[in-house]
Amino acid sequence: ALGGGPLTGALMQGFAVLSSDAGHANAQGGPAFGLDPQARLDYGYQAVRSLTPMAKALITAAYGRGPDRSYIGGTSNGGRHTMVAAARAADQYDGFLVGNPGFRLPLAAIANIAGAQAYNTLASTPGDITTGFTQAERQLVSKAVLGKCDALDGSTDGLVQDTTACQAAFDLNRDVPTCTAGRDGSCLSSAQKTSIAKLFSGATTSTGAKVYASFPFDAGLGTTGWASWKFSESLNRDSGAVAFIWQVPPTTDALAAFNGPNFSLTSNIDTLVSKVNATNATYTEAAMSFMTPPNPSNLATLKNRGAKMMLYHGTNDPIFSSDDTTTWYNDLRGANGGDASNFARFYRVPGMNHCSGGPATDQFDMLAPLVAWVEQGKAPDSVTAKARGAGADVVNTELPASWSANRTRPLCVYPKVARYNGTGDVESASSFSCK
Repeated sequence: ALGGGPLTGALMQGFAVLSSDAGHANAQGGPAFGLDPQARLDYGYQAVRSLTPMAKALITAAYGRGPDRSYIGGTSNGGRHTMVAAARAADQYDGFLVGNPGFRLPLAAIANIAGAQAYNTLASTPGDITTGFTQAERQLVSKAVLGKCDALDGSTDGLVQDTTACQAAFDLNRDVPTCTAGRDGSCLSSAQKTSIAKLFSGATTSTGAKVYASFPFDAGLGTTGWASWKFSESLNRDSGAVAFIWQVPPTTDALAAFNGPNFSLTSNIDTLVSKVNATNATYTEAAMSFMTPPNPSNLATLKNRGAKMMLYHGTNDPIFSSDDTTTWYNDLRGANGGDASNFARFYRVPGMNHCSGGPATDQFDMLAPLVAWVEQGKAPDSVTAKARGAGADVVNTELPASWSANRTRPLCVYPKVARYNGTGDVESASSFSCK
């Protein structure tokens, strides 16, 4: 959980490190492990609780004493594991580092499947859902978002930092031209506007109940990272996970015979939502129970023992919405008198896709400030993030050409936003303040 760039990891910093596959080996059967009821629970939450005492015992055996401090962290599903651990195993860790969490992963997958169905209906080339919202059209919308939102932070720099204000300022129907003839990348059809607006506001069941969360409009819709999750993973990864790991009962198809794209494009969304909340005599705990914290906004054990938690989420994440994490954090604030910053801090990463990439300053180290907070009491007000332009160990090919290769920005503690000071180099974090 160190951001998008190749920064020094915990092992190289002297930590004893345990990594886990949560009880399954993806190369050996993929999602078919979900047919085993116990493997589902291990994947959901029991692996963390089982492995941590083992790790501490190994450290004690090797060094003659247990660890002074213990930390857990991860991104994506690893971020979800960390959030679950914060609720279910808070006594085991002193620091929790969460990146782009799949906090309500089964519902996020179903929402992505609903998106695939919508894009399939809009497709200009039957059978190719990418033609439901082409790259040219996605870049058109991104440009329109920048037109309305770029300057809201005081600097027109190709980066939307005030995500909340942007959602109020941008209107898909008003700010993007409507096609009067054919689709050519310079406009969206009325049908596209209706369907895409509904997806961003949050996919729903047939009764209008929201399946998952809304997604913020951002400036990275034209990137390959955004497209892969919406158009490829929705047909392959999400279908297998819902069919084998989360729904009750699981599919009766053998993995080799399972048709993921057909599952995604033909399944009834209402039925999928019902099945990830269902149980039976074999699968006695529903996916929405074993995959999520039992009481998400109650971190009293973590707080009361002096542990600390840092979370970050890219605002252009196409699979796990930063809006979902924002809602969770607002609930946590509400459960703690309106302010949880004395033990948990949340940082939105403007423009970043899922865990990395996109038009973003996505290289940052949150482990060091978490350790300093836990062990020295230095609460992190902001974290400096850097772009991975030319010369970086791993270049972010989705950076706008107009940006400095070494652009830096402060990542601010939510709800603060990085705003330009009015003077100074717009490529430097020192010219911005969290307000």
